[in-house]
Amino acid sequence: MGTPSGVAKHDTISFPPYALRGLASQSMVPMSADRLIPLIVAVALFMENMDSTVIATSLPAIASAIGTNPLALKLAVTSYLLSLAVFIPASGWIADRFGARTVFRAAIGVFMLGSIGCAVSSSLVHFVAARIVQGAGGAMMTPVGRLILIRSVDKRELVGAMALVTMPALVGPMVGPPVGGFITTYFSWHWIFLINLPIGLVGIALITRFVDNVRAETYPPFDFIGMMLSGVGLSGLAFGLSVAGLEYLPWSIVVALIAVGALFTTCYVVYARRKPAPVLDLSLFALPTFRASVVGGFMFRMGIGALPFLLPLLLQIGFKLTPFQSGLITFSSAVGAFAMKALGPKILRRFGFRSILMVNALVSAAFLAACASFTPTSPTAIIIGVLLIGGFFRSLQFTSINTIAYADVEPQRISRATSLVSVAQQLSLSAGVAVGGLAVEMTTRIAGNTALTATDFPPAFLFVAAISAASIFIFLQLPRDAGAELAGRLPVAVKSNDQRGG
Repeated sequence: MGTPSGVAKHDTISFPPYALRGLASQSMVPMSADRLIPLIVAVALFMENMDSTVIATSLPAIASAIGTNPLALKLAVTSYLLSLAVFIPASGWIADRFGARTVFRAAIGVFMLGSIGCAVSSSLVHFVAARIVQGAGGAMMTPVGRLILIRSVDKRELVGAMALVTMPALVGPMVGPPVGGFITTYFSWHWIFLINLPIGLVGIALITRFVDNVRAETYPPFDFIGMMLSGVGLSGLAFGLSVAGLEYLPWSIVVALIAVGALFTTCYVVYARRKPAPVLDLSLFALPTFRASVVGGFMFRMGIGALPFLLPLLLQIGFKLTPFQSGLITFSSAVGAFAMKALGPKILRRFGFRSILMVNALVSAAFLAACASFTPTSPTAIIIGVLLIGGFFRSLQFTSINTIAYADVEPQRISRATSLVSVAQQLSLSAGVAVGGLAVEMTTRIAGNTALTATDFPPAFLFVAAISAASIFIFLQLPRDAGAELAGRLPVAVKSNDQRGG
């Protein structure tokens, strides 16, 4: 389908109601851009994912510079999570209303503005406010970036593209702390945020050049009531779960946050059933592939999401390594994730989504459980080997989960699907940190230890690995030919007919 007469390359392109671009045969984007778009989206998402963890090792230096204490500065971490939870649900509607390219560029711009605010902050209030602005930009970047990817890439190329876009979520949390420590030690903590500016400017220029502003011609009214209910509910859950077991707040406050979040989330579920176009479209769960991706993915991520939290603690507190030494070891997981980029599409084409999701859930969980065997005397090469191979299988699982979510979603509902997927992912990661922290705390109490030691971590690794492995029961419910088109495979029924015909 060619460009309509009189429409410039970068003008807004409107389609019939919700008839959005799906396959590359319908795409306005040149072939050269098809290959660049996944990279553009991946770089933007890497900036957002790394920034959410990069300040972890820099909090003492930042606190000293703005005249507060490091514990109070934890508000900067939690305020970022709150901002994500509040603004992600609106991302799909905003992209449909204003166009994906416009929103993605604006999201990067808001993120850059928040980064500048962080770098020039002179007080705790200013810093927290700047992190909220960053979170608002980040909340739009992830779902809208995926939306651009899905609308720009041929379905049969989506697995490879999604593999590239999945890597920031794996690499960011692992490299964030050591990068933050390195920059703070050898330069200045301000550069943790200022480095986002050139990356963001390049991203905006590339988006302007290669991404079309596809949007819906008509769209439903914005769901303000749903936005309020989901915002309070999700922020309460995300905030409460992220601090549970970390001893940042009294347990009474943590329980109250989770309870309020659960109450408002329940109210939203009841409300959304009566709303024709809710801000988060829960009717998508009727699709088996979407349901397996979100529910099974939630369980898998809840276990795996504890790894970036537990492993640095084990290496630094249990093994007495420096943050930089710890970061170099954990980075091996990211190397494994990069190795999967080339092999992932071939593996899925050979075995299919259902088989890979089931088997790989157990394999990934086994490598996570293997971390329980690490001791201060374990050879570094063995630790790196386990993390590297485990990173490969985790990346394969994340790519499969992220891709299968959109296998059966109609083009007009893609924007809503990306919002709901992003919300579930954010909650699962927060829950993973909570579960990992609680497991370590319970082990410490049972053992009667007054301080953390290396022996407090093995039960936690085994527990979160069991949670990830349990996701197999969700993936078992997938049809045998689930995602056959995405994997480049014929549906099972077609294969059988071909075989009978000779």
